Amino acid sequence: MPIRILPNELIDQIAAGEVIERPASVIKELVENSLDAGAHRIEVDVERGGVGLMRVRDDGCGISAEELPVAICRHATSKIAALDDLAAITTLGFRGEALPSIGSVSRLRVISHPTYADRAAEIAVDGGTVTSVRPAAHPPGTTVEVRDLFFNIPARRKFVRSPPTETGHIARLLERLALSRPDVSFRLRSSERVLLDAPAPTRQPAGAERLAQVLGKDLIASLIAVNHASGPVQLAGWISLPTASRAQPDRQFWFVNGRSVRDKLLASALRLGYRDVLYHGRHAAYVLHLSLDPQLVDVNAHPAKLEVRFRDSHQVHEFIFRAIERALAETRPETGAAPAASAQSVLAGTAPCSVRSAQTWPGAGQARFEPGHVPGVLALHASQVHEPGRDPWLLAQAVGEPPHPATGFGAETGESSASVMQRTARSDEAVGYPPLGVPLAQLHGIYILAQSHEGLILVDMHAAHERVLYEKLKADRGTGPAPSQLLLEPLVVTVKPHELDAVLEDPAPWERAGFEIDSVGPTSLALRRVPALLAHERVTDIVKSVIEDLAREDGLHHLDAAADRFLGTLACRTSIHARRRLTLPEMDALLRQMEATDRANQCNHGRPTWTRLTLGELDQLFLRGR
Repeated sequence: MPIRILPNELIDQIAAGEVIERPASVIKELVENSLDAGAHRIEVDVERGGVGLMRVRDDGCGISAEELPVAICRHATSKIAALDDLAAITTLGFRGEALPSIGSVSRLRVISHPTYADRAAEIAVDGGTVTSVRPAAHPPGTTVEVRDLFFNIPARRKFVRSPPTETGHIARLLERLALSRPDVSFRLRSSERVLLDAPAPTRQPAGAERLAQVLGKDLIASLIAVNHASGPVQLAGWISLPTASRAQPDRQFWFVNGRSVRDKLLASALRLGYRDVLYHGRHAAYVLHLSLDPQLVDVNAHPAKLEVRFRDSHQVHEFIFRAIERALAETRPETGAAPAASAQSVLAGTAPCSVRSAQTWPGAGQARFEPGHVPGVLALHASQVHEPGRDPWLLAQAVGEPPHPATGFGAETGESSASVMQRTARSDEAVGYPPLGVPLAQLHGIYILAQSHEGLILVDMHAAHERVLYEKLKADRGTGPAPSQLLLEPLVVTVKPHELDAVLEDPAPWERAGFEIDSVGPTSLALRRVPALLAHERVTDIVKSVIEDLAREDGLHHLDAAADRFLGTLACRTSIHARRRLTLPEMDALLRQMEATDRANQCNHGRPTWTRLTLGELDQLFLRGR
């Protein structure tokens, strides 16, 4: 076949294939044009999933009758005029391809009334055939109608999905656009059904009200605000608490200078920020707006403008990671704060239950530590451990809590705990409960039970101690080598040859943690110095467990940095395990350190460390006040 120049009709259809993938692509281009025109209200109507009809109406500045024939020509735009403009784009559209591409594969009608003109005008394009401009009746603004999408390209129409599927894509697209511009009203209708109604918020902050309109009020309670700036770059928006993670990444929205994007660099930075507070396989929810100088970002890197390129991608990645990490560092137990794990689903009977005895609990087979020593927990004082046959009231006396009016809860028949709380509020304030309350007892050597102002606090002692140790190890690493102890005789750990090679290949994490290691044989690892943290522990067992965990989790662990992964594994293996009996002062010391530790709501693997049963929830369980 000889080389030839393609006809304009075929050129337009080829170009349309790059811009118009499905009905949602048409809606995206038209709504972005409306936003660029300064619209304050945008209404979208669709029929048969957008294939039958798509109508976008706005109250923007409009297009004059003289410019309508130019607007439907290829590469015609009012948003850029020179090469320098392409290097600093501030609008959503700029290529001048949307209207001509849509008109080449559908029956297009554009009606517009400029705000400065006396009347409106319209123009139509039928599969690439343009009609003349004629007068029309229309309020100020623009309406674009697209009918019979892909009517002249049967091969493309076969790839369009069912109407409900295509309508779902359009609805999700409008949600993203509505989140990007909370100051604009959006409405989406499908065959007389209103799928989205998001009027412009009237209260401040507008972004929070728009989140409730689009994503629901339930999500708002689990979000924390992010607002961080550095030089010309600013990050603002909301991220979910780690405990509000989702099974699917369906609530993740990134906006760069108001443009909705799906960028791998941005997603990677956010995953790194959640690296040691998110449970494996779970996904955070977030709505984040990144603002920066337009000259620092290239939006002309993708046909659909869904991806961007940053001039200094490393700096942007580091900026976002640090901002997210700083925001999540404040997720620690506080008075009145939401607990790390919710008991609502348990009370409602919707949460799956699994009963495991202390003998089968993870870590139950670990070595039994001596009572009175909890590695990493400071300022402990010895106290008697409960033994069968002892006076049971000694346990209450050991707490040392002053007399409290709440000990008479329920003296009146049927009176709820909540009503008694109102009577004794002043006494509660006088006691001054800390956020995690006062420890009362231990349950099956697994959970710590504590009394707080709101009710009952339950703490997973292994998960809590793991987080405390991990944060302490990271802090010690930043101040220099960890405190260690030189051994008179080295401890020899027998490992597999490939495990020994892996350890000796990268000894730096071990050395920063306080170890001095070398090999004394093909399967023998010598420990000549160990961290002071492990001075009284079974060091060889812990080291073997750490080596096995690191080998098994290589490339899969949520801790991306090798040093943090090592410290996280070391903290997990060193922390107290199930069936370990704690004294009340030890429990109290652990609770107080949790309150002072960053990210204490989750362990290193993202599991919640504590929860709360309020007096109201306990009343529900026991039918009090009815």
